[in-house]
Amino acid sequence: MKLYKNLISCVCTVILVAFSLNGADRKPNVILIMSDDASWECFGSYGAEDYRTPNIDKLASKGIQFQHCYSTPICTTSRVKLMTGKYNFRNYTHFGYLNPREKTFGHLLQEAGYKTAIAGKWQLNGLYHGALGNQDRTRPLKAGFDESLLWQVTKGKSKKDGGGERFWSPPLEHNGVPVTSKTNHGKYGPDLLTDFVCDFIEKNQDEPFFVYYPMVLVHDPFLPTPDSIGHMSLEEAMIQPKDPRQLKANFVAMVNYMDKLVGRIAAKVEDLGLSDDTIILFTSDNGTNTKLKSGWNGIEIPGGKGGLTDMGTHVPFVAYWKGHTPKGRVSEDLVEFTDFYTTLADVAGVELGVNEPIDGQSFFPQLNGKRGHPRNWVLNHYQPYWGPKPGQYVRNAQYKLYRDGRFFEVPKDLFEKHNIADSANSEAQAVRNQLQSLLSVLPLVVEGKGNDIEKQRPVYPSVKNLFVEFD
Repeated sequence: MKLYKNLISCVCTVILVAFSLNGADRKPNVILIMSDDASWECFGSYGAEDYRTPNIDKLASKGIQFQHCYSTPICTTSRVKLMTGKYNFRNYTHFGYLNPREKTFGHLLQEAGYKTAIAGKWQLNGLYHGALGNQDRTRPLKAGFDESLLWQVTKGKSKKDGGGERFWSPPLEHNGVPVTSKTNHGKYGPDLLTDFVCDFIEKNQDEPFFVYYPMVLVHDPFLPTPDSIGHMSLEEAMIQPKDPRQLKANFVAMVNYMDKLVGRIAAKVEDLGLSDDTIILFTSDNGTNTKLKSGWNGIEIPGGKGGLTDMGTHVPFVAYWKGHTPKGRVSEDLVEFTDFYTTLADVAGVELGVNEPIDGQSFFPQLNGKRGHPRNWVLNHYQPYWGPKPGQYVRNAQYKLYRDGRFFEVPKDLFEKHNIADSANSEAQAVRNQLQSLLSVLPLVVEGKGNDIEKQRPVYPSVKNLFVEFD
């Protein structure tokens, strides 16, 4: 009888634990997908004319499409900002580098009990300037991720050193273990990475998980995908065409294939019955490659990667959480990349301490159909120490002020041809004065990119909490 009672007690405990994990007390899973080099003009729900993105459009139609999400103009500055929730003047010093002392949103969610994974493009070990520990294959795991499958951790693009490109026959590193180009011969990197994501989701479906998927698509080289390779040989498929028309055709195919992979992940979540428990976020790291032009709402949009116009920093952002996100809402709320860390803390029920990032504003209430407390301005401090020219601006949805005094009403002047700094419009001047007061407390950007191998560069972590005075 005692054994029988103990057995009943164990069964009840298992049922209660399962109910707790899968019921109302379960923390939501999060899948954060970020494309590489694709701005808003590449997505159907944003008005794209040259591309087919039905899966991302479907997420937008079922959830929220944010019309005003802002990144920085190139990959590393955006990724460091996104992962740490800090403006670049606090912690960014080199292209291709995330200081290993920084706490990331991976650490944040690990500490909150999540299983965490990262797949896709890493490029944060400091290979370009020979940072201390740049050959540490476990750096992504130390950055808060239980599992990883990544391109460009300790190997660059040079085949002589065992590196290579990210698409056909890519060299990858899986949980710190190299997977060579030879092992992956003939395989398509984005498929391998998406398989890894889907497998991780299935393996960890019974507990909260966080997947960060910084995709390798749609960065150059612009090559055929499995859907467009046709009868080409693998050797032919690995050479970027010189013909601009074929270049664009390959890019179109890559955007379409990226959307297909996002659809695979969304379908995996649905097939496992996890849609009620999973937040899917999709965005992009910066603007489209400057070699490309795209039709959008009846006009031609040039790729703006590397620059501070909307074409370089205005990116898509779609969020879907079944039963929570208002269906088909188009939001005019401002969102920037510092906000993701703060939002993930809210998702996990973590109260940020005094040593946590202070630069983000949570958009978690909006994911639940509430008004929340949207930010009133977006800041771009852009000091890439790389090829593009640095700069700084503050803006709201309508007006944009650069550090050098240029002032634009962007919805009416997308290409920023008409400086209205001397406008007699009292409303515009009132906004300009507000934005100027914020810019005046920020550290200046420095002209030029500096020495590529310079080991030390200034950061300004002690700059005040900007929300306290300017929100």
